[in-house]
Amino acid sequence: QARLIEENRLLRSESGMRGSCGNMVGASAAMREAQGLIERYASSDATVLIRGESGTGKEVVAQAIHDNSPRKERPFVCVNCAALSAGVLESELFGHERGAFTGADQKRLGRFEIAEGGTLLLDEVREIDPRLQAKLLRVLQEKTFERVGSSESIHADVRVLATSNRDLEREVEKGEFREDLFFRLNVLPIHMPPLRERREDIPALIEHFLSNNHQRCGGEIKRLSPAAEARLREYEWPGNVRQLENVIERAWVLTDGSVIEETALTGMVPESGTAGRSLSSLESFDQASGGVPFSGMPLKAVEKILIKAALQRNGGHQKRTAAELGIGVRTLRSKIKQWNLGSSGNGDGS
Repeated sequence: QARLIEENRLLRSESGMRGSCGNMVGASAAMREAQGLIERYASSDATVLIRGESGTGKEVVAQAIHDNSPRKERPFVCVNCAALSAGVLESELFGHERGAFTGADQKRLGRFEIAEGGTLLLDEVREIDPRLQAKLLRVLQEKTFERVGSSESIHADVRVLATSNRDLEREVEKGEFREDLFFRLNVLPIHMPPLRERREDIPALIEHFLSNNHQRCGGEIKRLSPAAEARLREYEWPGNVRQLENVIERAWVLTDGSVIEETALTGMVPESGTAGRSLSSLESFDQASGGVPFSGMPLKAVEKILIKAALQRNGGHQKRTAAELGIGVRTLRSKIKQWNLGSSGNGDGS
């Protein structure tokens, strides 16, 4: 009964997310390849590792795999591994018994139990503490686990999907991620390309997000002016599809008429050739006309400059900044503390 109550609560809380990201949009070669893999992987029970930069739609892929699998009538449960400390994450995944630790005044079911018969998504799996990595590996291998504070083994009939925006091979080399866990997760891999590598999908995504906003907000149907759409096509999109969705939503709110003009994008999308350059544009920098940017500077100094600039562009918003830089929020916070940048990126530590 407790499992049913918790499962029902989770399904209600996730219903909005499912409605907003239930369809994969795009007809580029990269998206056709991803859709083909989803169809092939859906019928399997093997683990899937979905990789790509922040905001590329890794969670959408995970939802699509579940929705097309034999487990689609059972729960789809997501755990944001980057948002929880090691102790909290262990309880979140495996549950705990009453009295297992201070504050545990009642038994709590973990996500593995709640997802019984369904799918469990480990979002940003790299952020899991090394000790918990060992426990997760055991669950994947033996299909059993114990609640915190209990010695009773519980069977787990759960399909596990995982996402990461990090280079896990490099993390394995550094000793930050278990090699055996990486191999166990990477049975069926999918790579989601950044939006700048599939620009032909931008018009379809724009129409999709405009339609979503119309369904939520009502009123007259809005469209982008040719100048506004051209600006969105040319931008590098460091935050990928998620950033595009946020830009469309804000422009929709700021526009009273039926046409979203280029002026509605001010402050969100830089004009061509200005501050919106990405690392890909820096890599093609004309060395003959000025040399490589930051040439001769220590790597840590360059890192500080880039993080500070990104924080300022995003008004100190850490989630948007992390998405732009392609790192996890916890990693960004660690860098902010290391460089005494403060949440606003002004270096005062505030």
